[in-house]
Amino acid sequence: MALSSKNKEGTDYIGTDNEMCQHYINAFQIIGKKWNGLIISSLCAGNYMRFKDLTRCVRACSDRVLVERLKELEKEGIVKRSVDSDTKIISYGLTRKGADLKPALDKIHDWADKWV
Repeated sequence: MALSSKNKEGTDYIGTDNEMCQHYINAFQIIGKKWNGLIISSLCAGNYMRFKDLTRCVRACSDRVLVERLKELEKEGIVKRSVDSDTKIISYGLTRKGADLKPALDKIHDWADKWV
């Protein structure tokens, strides 16, 4: 559905719903943040990963930034942090919300293989 409003010049501007959809904007603020897509994509295999394994997948990201991004993704309900009760080893995996991103990320991988 197209939406009509006035631009700075006072003429009609026809926009689309997705240009003004706050959910779409919010999604890209999460997924589009540097390293988040790679972190989520690395966890899409379905297995929990230790921090050191994630650092191998997202090599150019510093440890400090990786910790920061994991905390942000955990706060958003995309990543789940798990601590083994016996060994105290910390690992990360996707929540159901995070796993729902897999088809979209697969499409981005397909696009990148073709065009980048």
